[in-house]
Amino acid sequence: MKDAAGDITPLGELLVARGLLAHKQLDNALELQKKWGTRLGDILLSKGWVRAQDFYLTLAIQQQKPFINLFKAFPDTRLWKDEELTRYTELLVLPFRKMEGYTLFAIADSTPAVFEYMNEQSSGSYDYVITSKFDIIWSAQSKADHHFSDLAVNELARQQPVNSAGQVFTSQQLFWLFAILSTFIVSVTLWPVMTLILVNIFISIFMLLNFGLRMLFAWVGSHTKIDVKVTDEEVTAIDDRDLPLYTVLVPMYKEPEVLPIITESLRNMDYPLSKLDIKLILEEDDEETIAAAKDLGLEGMFEIIRVPSSLPQTKPKACNYALNFARGELVTIYDAEDKPEHDQLKKAVIAFRKAPENTAVIQARLNYFNADENWLTRMFTLEYSLWFDFYLPALESLKIPIPLGGTSNHFKFQILKKVNAWDPYNVTEDADLGIRLRQLNYHVGVVNSTTYEEANNQLGNWIRQRSRWIKGYMQTYLVHMRHPVRLYKSLGHVGFWGFQFFIGGAVLSCLLAPVLYLMYFIWLYSQTHLMDVVFPPIILYISLFSLLLGNGLLVYLSALSVFKRHLYHLIPWALTVPIYWLMMSIAAYKALWQLIHKPFYWEKTTHGLTQFLDADPRKKKDQANV
Repeated sequence: MKDAAGDITPLGELLVARGLLAHKQLDNALELQKKWGTRLGDILLSKGWVRAQDFYLTLAIQQQKPFINLFKAFPDTRLWKDEELTRYTELLVLPFRKMEGYTLFAIADSTPAVFEYMNEQSSGSYDYVITSKFDIIWSAQSKADHHFSDLAVNELARQQPVNSAGQVFTSQQLFWLFAILSTFIVSVTLWPVMTLILVNIFISIFMLLNFGLRMLFAWVGSHTKIDVKVTDEEVTAIDDRDLPLYTVLVPMYKEPEVLPIITESLRNMDYPLSKLDIKLILEEDDEETIAAAKDLGLEGMFEIIRVPSSLPQTKPKACNYALNFARGELVTIYDAEDKPEHDQLKKAVIAFRKAPENTAVIQARLNYFNADENWLTRMFTLEYSLWFDFYLPALESLKIPIPLGGTSNHFKFQILKKVNAWDPYNVTEDADLGIRLRQLNYHVGVVNSTTYEEANNQLGNWIRQRSRWIKGYMQTYLVHMRHPVRLYKSLGHVGFWGFQFFIGGAVLSCLLAPVLYLMYFIWLYSQTHLMDVVFPPIILYISLFSLLLGNGLLVYLSALSVFKRHLYHLIPWALTVPIYWLMMSIAAYKALWQLIHKPFYWEKTTHGLTQFLDADPRKKKDQANV
């Protein structure tokens, strides 16, 4: 649309003239445009000051092009190319009709890149109509869902079959498992005493090494210099105009009650809203959460991605599907109940700029906002504080593969796509991806920023969550041990043995713990001498030392974990850690059963059970970030 002088009327003025935008809002948007360095339309939509339909209709009027509602006028999908589908969603452009002598495109973004793409795809003969970005995303999902689903489920298995957990056990692994069990049975039959003595020696040495390694991790991780340290001054000094577009993936399933938590958290992030590309990833059969998302009347930076029903129905598959619609240079994942620190995205950007060029992911720390709700949440907080404040920085320092957390890991999008993203069959996909990245010689960093989650406050829910995690560790170990020599060469001796103890050892210790406890208490209370034959004095002393020292170390490390966050009131609860670890053993045996019978089953963790949903620990200065 042109004014009296023949010039094109600025979009903002046209919106004001049509009564769709107030003068004050336009002034504010123009100020934000100077600060953020993004286009006016992106700012207006991200702030929710103009309805998307009104904005794109006004854009069509300004450019003197027809406005098309793709919900009513469907594109001719025969013009679509499978290999171009991700470009369509990235650039927000679709081939719409084949006209006589030219191709008609539907676009939502009139940028030079879009015009260059249309020119390239049509050999220079094209025209276009205006539609909304939501129409394009919806059309792409509706018409190409099978293609996107196939990529989400099968692309890793096609490109890297050796790294796919779609096959639980390889024939070679089954052979070795059969050989070891057969050898053990024959040995117990022919030389029972000697065999059991050797088993006891192995278990005792393994437990001592396992505990010793965790002490080493705690010692190394106690040094704050290990983190990619980002200061408040660096965050304040960064120019918003230099910040990249950031895609945020929020996978959820049947969680309408916690949806407002994450949307409010993201809305209040210290990051230009017009540079946020937020995907609410919902299963298409989850009508309740989809309806709740629609009822929230979310701003234009939010998009609902409906994942078609297919197996396996897992979080990594859903995230893989949503990546087809991602437009950001960086990508992160938040769970529905997460409360990330307000400046976390900026810290991640700065951390990437300070880290080595081959850094693929920056992991933020995780902790809990309902730590003091009950015994279980207190123990969960002790465990996570030890894990993210001590162990993960130590793993990075020692060049041992880092099993990433399931949330708040920040990726370079192009690298994530290059490695085929997550394994849809692995139920602890984050741990697997961290190890895969290390094998491919990518760097994994840890940044001094925290995301607060909801700790499970109910035992049954906790068991379901923990058994899934442990099952995923079992899957990860089996996948990466398919070729031990190759793994050794790619990780080196420190990385290889670190993987054995930190991944394989974590599972084995959970499985062994109840057996060892049971043997000890039978011996202690019955004073039986039946086990003396397989516990010669030296083995007995080593086993007792391992049992007592191991539990003592667990208590000590759990108490130590609170110091970076100054949560000293949790120290007495560290004395109950042996009970907590026995609960892990219950979850481990459930995980082992499921690995055999339901390896890809994603056991749902229910969120929103806490009474602390309104608590916001981010308002307090996080001592771990100082």
